[in-house]
Amino acid sequence: MGIIDIIALRKYYPVKRKAFAKQEWLKAVDGVTFSIKDGAVFALVGESGSGKSTVARLVLRLIQPTSGQILFRGGDIQMFRGASLREFRKSVQIIFQDPFASLNPRMTVYDTISEPLKIHKMCEKTELKDKVVNLLNSVGLQAEVLHHYPHEFSGGQRQRICIARALAVSPKLLVADEPLSALDVSIQAQILNILQDLQSQSHISFLFISHDLRVVQYFSDEVAVMYLGKIVEHAQTEELFSNPLHPYTDELLMSAPKIKPGGKKREIVKGDVPSPINIPPGCPFHPRCPKRFDPCDTFIPELKEITGRFVSCHLFS
Repeated sequence: MGIIDIIALRKYYPVKRKAFAKQEWLKAVDGVTFSIKDGAVFALVGESGSGKSTVARLVLRLIQPTSGQILFRGGDIQMFRGASLREFRKSVQIIFQDPFASLNPRMTVYDTISEPLKIHKMCEKTELKDKVVNLLNSVGLQAEVLHHYPHEFSGGQRQRICIARALAVSPKLLVADEPLSALDVSIQAQILNILQDLQSQSHISFLFISHDLRVVQYFSDEVAVMYLGKIVEHAQTEELFSNPLHPYTDELLMSAPKIKPGGKKREIVKGDVPSPINIPPGCPFHPRCPKRFDPCDTFIPELKEITGRFVSCHLFS
C-alpha cells in the first residue's frame, strides 16, 4: 500500500453527436491501477489525449470517477467528509501547467501564499509574514516580491510562486501536471532542480505528468505509459528506458529528439490515435503497431506482471 492506491479507475463522459442518437461514451480513463509510494516520484507519460490529466483531476477529487477507487492512506477519498476531507485537501496539492492562469491577477504574492495558511490555520497571524518569506526563499525568491502582482513576473518566477503556494500546507503528495511545458528550456532546468531538491529534502511524493521523456527519466522513480485511457506498460524508470517491452513504449522512446549525428533513421509510427469514443476492438494500439499479429485485433491484452514489471501486450501473453 502506498500513499495513493488507484484501483480499476474509470472515467467515462457521455457523448451525443445528434439528437435522438444512441448514447456513446468517451473513455478518458479505462481501468487504470497503480500505487504511488511514500517519497517516490511516479510519472505518467503518453500522447495528448491518453488520459494523464484526467487521472490527475480524479486523484485531486476535482471530478468524480465512473467506477473504481482512489485510496489515500488506505481510505477511499470519495468517502471523505468534513475533517477527513480537509486533511486530504491539505495533504494533496497541485502544480498547474500554466502558472499565469493558476494565479489570481488581483492577489499579491503575499496574499496568494498566505491564503492556504489562513484557511488551514497553519500558523498564528503574527507569524504569517515570516512563514511566507521562508516559503519564497525555498523556491529561490526574495522578500521584496511580497507585494507584487503576477503580471510583474516572468513565467519561471510565477511557477516558483505556485510551488511555494503548494508547499505552504506541507503536503504529502504533489500532483505536477506538465509543470514545465509552458516555460523556456533554460527555466525548465531551474524549476526541475527546485522540485528535485524539495523531493529529496522533504520526501514529498509526486504524481508527475509530462510528455518530456528526458525530464521523466531524470526525475522519476517509476513510469506508467498510457494509451487511450489504459496503462500499457509500468516499470521502474531505468528498466523502462533501457528495455521497453510494449511496442508503443518503444515507439514513444524512439520518437524522443536525440542529438546523435549519423544515427539510424527510423520511421515514425504510422497512423493517428483512434478516437476515444470509437476505440478499436482488441488491443487499442493494434492499428498502428508494427508488431501486430492475429490476436491483436480481437482480444484486449491484460496488464500482466513480467519479471517485476507490468505490460499489456499479446507478445508477452
